[in-house]
Amino acid sequence: MPIEIPTDLTPELVPLSWLIGEWEGTGRLGAGDEDSEHFVQRVSFTHNGLPYLQYRAESWLSDEDNTKLRPLSVELGFWALERELQEADGGPGLVPPDIVPVLKSADDVEARRNKDGGFDISVSITHPGGITELYYGQIKGPQVHLSTDMVMRGSHSKEYTAATRIFGLVDGNLLWRWDVASEGKSLEAHASAFLKKVS
Repeated sequence: MPIEIPTDLTPELVPLSWLIGEWEGTGRLGAGDEDSEHFVQRVSFTHNGLPYLQYRAESWLSDEDNTKLRPLSVELGFWALERELQEADGGPGLVPPDIVPVLKSADDVEARRNKDGGFDISVSITHPGGITELYYGQIKGPQVHLSTDMVMRGSHSKEYTAATRIFGLVDGNLLWRWDVASEGKSLEAHASAFLKKVS
């Protein structure tokens, strides 16, 4: 399945372009064994002309036939190439970036490849309940590997110390796995899903 790159995409997002769109599918909590609960998920990756993707994942507990039973959770976040801050970048807050992007061409982006042949990325994801994760990792072709650098928790949040996430494009479908360290335990399977592109 060919990957279509939007014509209005800033060059910096080309390595992430295969994620753009709406994805829907099903998953299992925990290790995915026969006792694991089922869920239905809808994920979107969108862009607005700035050098990051906006991420939203909404999930519902479901029965074995994928009938939604009740809301499970929502995640919101941002995905971007990891690079040093430039004067032309925007922020903080509403300070606008320069009209010309920092990485202006495919050659500028290619110069950012790491020694493994991929691109370093950063991802921030916010959850209900006062939890925000900051991930660093790599995107290499249609594969993403992420590990938390920091998990920020509010004063009334449940204990949660670290996580890893893996995403991959297989036969045009988005597969992902999320491992979590919480409640004094080391990293263990938290959830996984198989999503089909719907737009």
